[in-house]
Amino acid sequence: METVKTVHEWKVEVLPVLESKASEFRLMGYDNATRDDVWNCLNEKVWKGDPSKRLFEIIQDIFQLSSNVYMSYLTINAHQDDNLMASIAALTENRTDETE
Repeated sequence: METVKTVHEWKVEVLPVLESKASEFRLMGYDNATRDDVWNCLNEKVWKGDPSKRLFEIIQDIFQLSSNVYMSYLTINAHQDDNLMASIAALTENRTDETE
């Protein structure tokens, strides 16, 4: 019987597959794609909630990750990062005004 583990528990075994997918995305023009980005994208967009899966299912999910889903993940994270940076800047600016 094939082993079933949570997605998180399979990460070490699938690192070469994640690197392969990141390399594919870099060839498609996503120059900053990393295996961690691919992993995080899958966690947020595909797996949600650390489900239990077999190794072949994890590998299949990685190879089937489309550039559209990856781009959506990057876009949402960029907007969240921009909003976070704007919030930090506003708080820092307010704090500076208060100390003067």
